[in-house]
Amino acid sequence: MSDDIHGRIQAQIDEAPVMLFMKGTAMFPQCGFSARVVQILSHLHVPFRTANVLEDAELREGIKQFSNWPTIPQLYVKGEFVGGCDIVTEMFQSGELEQLLKEKDIPHQAAA
Repeated sequence: MSDDIHGRIQAQIDEAPVMLFMKGTAMFPQCGFSARVVQILSHLHVPFRTANVLEDAELREGIKQFSNWPTIPQLYVKGEFVGGCDIVTEMFQSGELEQLLKEKDIPHQAAA
């Protein structure tokens, strides 16, 4: 992975307390897994930024190497890699995601 893409990814993670690398955008997800993570974050009213890996092949491959995680979407909270769709879904269902958001001082609303 080039230092350039690594630096770009790190900058995006540093700039946004909650950063989601996904296929598509929050308004128009391009895969079900990305849509699911957006749905969870939106349900919790978490402010987050996204990067669309479909618009940038270097980013699409670079994020997989950066995190050493083979799939997209990938969620980062305060610089920490949380995981992909399955992990985020499990954390949401168990209450762990809300706990993480609380610990990291990320504004959100409790799940109903």
